[in-house]
Order: sequence, then C-alpha cells, then structure tokens
Amino acid sequence: MSFEVDDLQGAVDWAAGEGYGLVGGIGEYEGAWRMAYVRGPGGIIVSLAERIG
Repeated sequence: MSFEVDDLQGAVDWAAGEGYGLVGGIGEYEGAWRMAYVRGPGGIIVSLAERIG
C-alpha cells in the first residue's frame, strides 16, 4: 500500500509516534519523489511518497 503525502518527514514522525518504524531510510527517486517505507506494529509495510521538484 502506498500513500502520497505533502510532508514526508512529518508523516514519518507521526507514524513513529503511532508505533511504526522506518524501514531503511528516506530516499529520492528520479529527482521527482522522496520516499520512505514504514512497518506497523502488525508487520504491514506502507510506502509514503512526497512529490518534489
């Protein structure tokens, strides 16, 4: 599952407060997206993406 967000760092910080852990780090894709994967307490991994540029 993937969600587009306006503020990736803010979304990652919020998710951490809800028990989600960052998988790897925040990366950039083709200069158009900043992306991160977070894993929830139930083990489900969610992709978060912020459009940049």
